[in-house]
Amino acid sequence: MTVRERVVRRLDDVGPVVICADLSELRAMLFPQVNGAPDPPPESVSLGELSVDLAEHLVTWRGQPLALTRLERELLARLASPPLGVWTYERLFGSVWGGAYLGDTAILHSAVKRLRRKLRAVEDGPQVHTVRGVGYRLALGC
Repeated sequence: MTVRERVVRRLDDVGPVVICADLSELRAMLFPQVNGAPDPPPESVSLGELSVDLAEHLVTWRGQPLALTRLERELLARLASPPLGVWTYERLFGSVWGGAYLGDTAILHSAVKRLRRKLRAVEDGPQVHTVRGVGYRLALGC
């Protein structure tokens, strides 16, 4: 069934209603990827004394585990993966959330804020720096 077949008019003719099987199907219809699906997250990333193992749900800094949520782990893994440097809002949305960036950065800022709070609790831990109007980059502690 095509997207056009899934669009149904409401009885009051206010707007279209999209019927789909699940959220991933809706995302695929609303945010088609130019080159297919977003890149899968790396299974594990090591950068200096930071280690992020998504398969084992474990993040360590200097051998000490950090309690992070799934979203925070994926965000940190992306920031720590090559190519190192600034990750734009668009790239983070596509790789962490699997959707297109629509200009609203609130969800991303909120996730980064929670991640920063947890990383600040670690002595000389990694830091997430903002590149205003562009995105974020990861800096390791001294």
